[in-house]
Amino acid sequence: MSQVYAEKLTPSDPLDLADPSLFKGFSYVGGEWTNSTSGAVLDVTDPATGQVLGVVPSLSAGDAQKAVSAAEAAFDDWAASLPQERAVFLRRWFDLMRAHKEDLALIMTREQGKPLSECRGEIDYAADFIEFYAEEAKRPNIESVTSHLKGAEIELWREPAGIAALVTPWNFPSAMITRKAAAALAAGCPVVVHPSKETPYSALALAELAERAGFPPGVFNVVTGEAPEIVKAWTDDPRVRVLSFTGSTEIGRLLYRLSANTVKKLVMELGGHAPFIVYEDADLDLAVKCAISAKFATSGQDCLAANRFFVAEPLYAAFCEAFTEATRALTIGPGIEDRDIGPLMNEKAIQKQEEHVEDALFKGARLLLGGKRHFLGPLYYEPTVLANVPDHARILHEETFGPVAAITSFDPERDDIIAKANETEYGLIAYVHTKNARRIYRATRDLQFGMVAVNRTKVTGAPIPFGGVKQSGMGREGARQGMEEFTEIKYVCRDYDVM
Repeated sequence: MSQVYAEKLTPSDPLDLADPSLFKGFSYVGGEWTNSTSGAVLDVTDPATGQVLGVVPSLSAGDAQKAVSAAEAAFDDWAASLPQERAVFLRRWFDLMRAHKEDLALIMTREQGKPLSECRGEIDYAADFIEFYAEEAKRPNIESVTSHLKGAEIELWREPAGIAALVTPWNFPSAMITRKAAAALAAGCPVVVHPSKETPYSALALAELAERAGFPPGVFNVVTGEAPEIVKAWTDDPRVRVLSFTGSTEIGRLLYRLSANTVKKLVMELGGHAPFIVYEDADLDLAVKCAISAKFATSGQDCLAANRFFVAEPLYAAFCEAFTEATRALTIGPGIEDRDIGPLMNEKAIQKQEEHVEDALFKGARLLLGGKRHFLGPLYYEPTVLANVPDHARILHEETFGPVAAITSFDPERDDIIAKANETEYGLIAYVHTKNARRIYRATRDLQFGMVAVNRTKVTGAPIPFGGVKQSGMGREGARQGMEEFTEIKYVCRDYDVM
């Protein structure tokens, strides 16, 4: 390691971790901490201050292929290991995450910007997937099928699909790794992980804990660098049999095309454009509380964030007033200070808020609150409430991914709100507030979304199959189904008269 690299690796503003060895400035490949062959590095900054926290290696396509080779070398032994043995490694990893929760949360808030309490919550959430799959690893069994052939015995086996490439985003830098990796590892698949270049330190801390948990070399690899170079190497590599991606629909379409030549299994959790429907019989206080949570968690940078608020006319004025006052009460500041709203990730995110607000106002929306950058810094945007947003405003057709709420009314007598909510290429989650059992049944049946939350916001967790329909993704993460995505079914037909 060069002296220059060593100096850049040391954060200019120490993170003050209880265990400083969790702050890693190297990629992790084949059980070794490694720099790039070229010496190229990427700066990692704190979005709250713009301060450079340190650097990580910018690996090449060749380095990415070396990670696949390391996973390939580990595959046979890992796939052949007993499920109970894989469960032991996962359980150790889980215990280490819980033991180092505060440090992991601190790393996350410094590189991602979200409030510290949300970071702690994400570490718990991320660890839960490891614990769940430590238990689920032991459950897939041979399935016997009644034979349709005389003298034949039929079995269906679930086998590891092969090396899994995991490409994860910056908004949930720990949970999006463990949700994928724990399922793949439980199924018997070694993984190569590419975290966002904006939040690599959370991924590298997980690699450090995986090493301490005793995972064999090559089973868990983290490759930092520029996504186009790293991920393209993996989509081209026939040894990678599964590609799991969380990110934008635009990038998802690209990876879909790039994976076609090697016919990989794909698991994709893509964009969202969630409707939040409030009927006139809804509990107003509950609806507002849930709306604030659904809109402003992770400063609105969440694929589950409510993007379109449809409120029945009889309740519309009261909802707008109560929601605006609740939004006004939100605190803003660096994640380390544990405010309600932190900085956005980058300038591009800020510009999108500005464009959506400007477009909506130009087309006739009313600004009830916010609508501009916050004085705290260039990546802070005021929590914003827009009312009377017209149907042709961009914000009602594009994912905002920030702290801007767009509210519009509907006539409950016309009974067409479900159709309006479905008018989108996305289909991840929808929120519904009503006390009417018939409406609940109809909404949950007719909404074209992979998940529907009724009279609540939080629905996710390790035991549920997370995912969307239409262009919000394919496959499921979490639950039994999440592990099955990393397996293939082998059909065995035996003649039991010849033994």
